[in-house]
Amino acid sequence: MHGGGWWSYISYDESRGQPTVDRALLMRVGGWVRPFVPRILAMLVLLFAVALIELLPPLLYGRLIDELIPDPSTGAATLTPSRLNLLAAGLLIAPIASSLLGVAQRHISASIGEGLIFDLRVAAYAHVQRLGLRFFTETKAGDIISRLDNDVVGAQTAVANTIPNLVSNVLVLATTLVIMIGLEWRLTILAIVVLPLFLLPTRRVGRTLRVIRREAAEYSAELSSQLQETVNVSGALLVRVFGRQAESVADFAHVAGKVRDIGVRRAVVGRWFFLGLGIASAIGTALMYWAGGHLALLGPERGGITPGTIVTFAAYLSRLYGPITALSNVQVEFATSLVSFERVFEYLDLPVEITSPPDAAPLTDPRGHIRFEDVWFRYDELPAPIVVGAAERLVAGERDPASMDLPVDEPVDVPDAEARWSLREIDVEIPAGSIVALVGPSGAGKTTISYLVTRLYDPTRGRVLLDGRDLRELPIDDIAANVGIVTQETFLFHDTIRANLAFARSDATDAQIEAAGRAANVHDVITALPDGYDTVVGERGYRLSGGEKQRLALARVILRDPTVLVLDEATSHLDSQNEALVQDALRRVMEGRTSLVIAHRLSTILSADIILVLDGGRIVERGRHDELLAAGGLYAELFETQFSPPEAVIGME
Repeated sequence: MHGGGWWSYISYDESRGQPTVDRALLMRVGGWVRPFVPRILAMLVLLFAVALIELLPPLLYGRLIDELIPDPSTGAATLTPSRLNLLAAGLLIAPIASSLLGVAQRHISASIGEGLIFDLRVAAYAHVQRLGLRFFTETKAGDIISRLDNDVVGAQTAVANTIPNLVSNVLVLATTLVIMIGLEWRLTILAIVVLPLFLLPTRRVGRTLRVIRREAAEYSAELSSQLQETVNVSGALLVRVFGRQAESVADFAHVAGKVRDIGVRRAVVGRWFFLGLGIASAIGTALMYWAGGHLALLGPERGGITPGTIVTFAAYLSRLYGPITALSNVQVEFATSLVSFERVFEYLDLPVEITSPPDAAPLTDPRGHIRFEDVWFRYDELPAPIVVGAAERLVAGERDPASMDLPVDEPVDVPDAEARWSLREIDVEIPAGSIVALVGPSGAGKTTISYLVTRLYDPTRGRVLLDGRDLRELPIDDIAANVGIVTQETFLFHDTIRANLAFARSDATDAQIEAAGRAANVHDVITALPDGYDTVVGERGYRLSGGEKQRLALARVILRDPTVLVLDEATSHLDSQNEALVQDALRRVMEGRTSLVIAHRLSTILSADIILVLDGGRIVERGRHDELLAAGGLYAELFETQFSPPEAVIGME
C-alpha cells in the first residue's frame, strides 16, 4: 500500500495551486488498464488519422480564397471549374472520412470504458461480498451502492474520455503547430506567445475543482444512503406508522440541497475557468488578425502574406487554442476523475477478515462435533492479524484524513479495561447430533455464539472447532455447506417463492423444494396462493405474514440439509398451532444433526440435551431443565419471569 495513505495518492502543488497526480496511483490504475492495451493502440492510430485528415479543410479554404482572388497581372481568377470541383470534393470527403473514423474510435473507447466499468464493478462487488459482517454493520448501504455505481462510472471517465481527449489534443496540437510553422512562422510565434495566459485559470481554480469533486461524491453517497433507507419497504413502513413523512422529506431536501449547492458551485467555478481560457483565446485570435492584416497589406512581393493564409491561420488557430484549453484543464480533469478511482480502491483495500487458508483441506465426513476453547470476543476490535490502516478507519467512521492522528498502518490495541467483551471464557463441548439451547437475558451473547459457529466472525481469543478442526483452517464454502442458520429476522428476495428456496441449493428439483415446504409446514400455504411456488413475495417478502416468512426460512435451511443447525428462535413468529407443527417438523429435521438453538420459549428448551445459560458474555449455568430449575439460579429466575404460566404448563405436559 502507498505509504502516505489513500488521501496522498493525489497531492497539491501549493506553489501552483493545482493537484499533482501521484505515480503510485497511476501505476495502480495502469494495472487495470493493461488488458485493454491492444484496443488503446488501435484507438491511438485512429486518433492520429483523424488529426491528419482534419488538417486538410483549412488548407483547402485558403487555397480556394487565394485562387478566387483575381491575378493582378491578368485580372482573372486562377480557379478553374475542375479545380473548384476538386476542392469542393475535398471539403466534403475530409469531414466524412474524419467522422467515420471518429465513430470507430468512439466504439473502441466506449468498449474500453465499459470494460473497465465491468472489471472494477465486479471486482469491488466480489471484494465486498468477501468482507466480514463487521463491514456491513458499520457502513451505510447507500455508500456501498454509491461506490459501486457512481464512482465506478467516474473511474470510467478517466480512461474512456480524459485519456483519449488528452491524446487527441496532443496529436492535434502537434500536427497543427507543424503545419502552421510551415505556412507562416511569424504568425505562429505570435500565437504561441499568448499560451502562458492559458495556465492562469488552471492555477486559480485547479485545487478548488478537485475539492468540490470529492465533496460532491460524499454528498451523493449521503443522498443514496437516505434514499436506500427510506424507500425500501421497511423504511417506508416505519416512516408512515410514526407519521414522519414531513420530517423525512425535510431531511431529504436538506441533503438534496447540499447536492444542489455543490453542483451550482462546481458549475460556476468551471464557468470561471473556461471564461479565463476564452479570454486568452480571444487575445490570441485578435493579435493574429491584427498582425496578419498588416502582413497582408504588405503583399507577397514585400514579404507579406495572402488573404487565404489569414483564413487558413484563423481556422488553425481554433485547432491550436482548443487543444491548449483542453490540455490546460486536463490535469485538473484527470486528477479530479481519479477521485473515483481513489474511492473504489478504498473498498478494494479493505482487509478481508474471514478468509480460507490457501492450503485448506476440505471437511470430509462431517459429523457436527463443536467445541469452544476459551473463546473471548468483542465487536470493537479487529482480530489480531488484521492491521488497521487509513481505509479501515474510514469504514469505522473517520472520514476526514486530517482527523486520523494515528500513524498509518499502526495496529490498534484497546486495553482490556476499556473493551466491552461480548463473550468471555466460553469453554464448552457440543457432541455431534445433540441439541443445545442457549438461554439468557438480552445482550448475554447468545447471537454472538451463533455468529462464531457460522464463522460470520472469528474469535478475538480462543478457538471454535468443528469435528476437531479450527473453523479458521476450513474452507469457507465447507462451513457454509455444513452449518445452516435461521435468524429471527427473515430476509426474502423480491423474487418467487421457488427462487427464494432454491437460493439455498441451486440444483434442487421441484420435488425437493416442495418436500422442504412440507417439512416446514408451509406447503399448503404456498399452494393456496394464485401462482403457488411461482408467487413473487415482494420487497423483503412483505406480501407474506411474519410466520409465513419464517417458515419459508425454515424450508430454505431444510433444503440446504446442513450437518449443524443454528436456530435463532426460529418459531418466534408462529401461533401456537403452527408452532406445534413446526416443532414436530424440526424434531425430525434435527434428528442426527447438531442443533444450536437460541431459545425464548419453554417448548424449545425442554427438547434440548443441554441448556447453556449465558449472562454478561459468560456461561454461568449448564444442565437440563429440571436440574437448572432445582439449582435456583439465573435459569430459575428467567423461568419465572420470561415464560408465561400457561406455556409452562403446556410445556411440562
